[in-house]
Amino acid sequence: MVTDFSSGLGLPGLADVHTHFLPERMQRRVWAHFDQAGPLIGRAWPIRYRGTEAERVAELGALGVRVFSALAYAHRPGMADDLNTWTLDFAARTPGCLPSATFFPEPSAAADVRAALDRGARIFKLHLQVGGFDPRDELLDDAWGLLAESGTPVVVHAGSGPVAHGFTGPGPIGGVLARHPRLALLTAHLGGPEYQGFVELAERYERVGLDTTMAFTDFFEQLAPYPPALLPRLRELGLAGKVLLGSDFPNIPYPYAHQLEALARLELGDDWLRAVCWHNAARLFGIESA
Repeated sequence: MVTDFSSGLGLPGLADVHTHFLPERMQRRVWAHFDQAGPLIGRAWPIRYRGTEAERVAELGALGVRVFSALAYAHRPGMADDLNTWTLDFAARTPGCLPSATFFPEPSAAADVRAALDRGARIFKLHLQVGGFDPRDELLDDAWGLLAESGTPVVVHAGSGPVAHGFTGPGPIGGVLARHPRLALLTAHLGGPEYQGFVELAERYERVGLDTTMAFTDFFEQLAPYPPALLPRLRELGLAGKVLLGSDFPNIPYPYAHQLEALARLELGDDWLRAVCWHNAARLFGIESA
């Protein structure tokens, strides 16, 4: 059981920085896209956790996930403000949920970020693959600057998995970091399949890290196997606070426990697992362990 995993490591629970909760209509559309193996999915992808919002929150609690996010991402202009209203309200009524927000390259981007920060947003999400936009767009520059100044983490799907589209890969987001080197940026899915480039960014920039979402699972290894030669560097990054647990719950095609099994079988050590599954997020977000 998942709770046995965390208690066996002496942890109070799990901190999962990459989970999704969306307005009901949008959630149904996202699941329909997965069901149809849409063009940005590329393969059969059965959703494992399809319960109601309340059931999904309860499922995380039963799994021992004490801290999680409600990552929504705008994929066209005019979405961010409404999404942020919903996700921030969701966090306010849901214990354990980090107040989450998003933004998009449009004239209101900086204002949307400022408004979300003023409402207490503690984590942001961008999806370069689904959005198909260049993160170096000048419309985003002030927004990136606000986030760099505040130190608020941004989870960015910047890798080209599962299907390359738009401005993915380490180059475009690396250009943003060159301009805003103090950004606290977490690359989703360890940046798969461009793992090495994103490891290098995490090593180069003080506040840049990675989340483990779907990485090393049997499902994801079929799509984008992780190079064994990078594992020692991933271990060092984890122990340095730069690798955090992510899962993509509820949009995963296997039991939640498989993500944890996949990390454990790397044999990078219990200290690494403790750091990745709890301590790194606890430090980043100032979470009490008790």
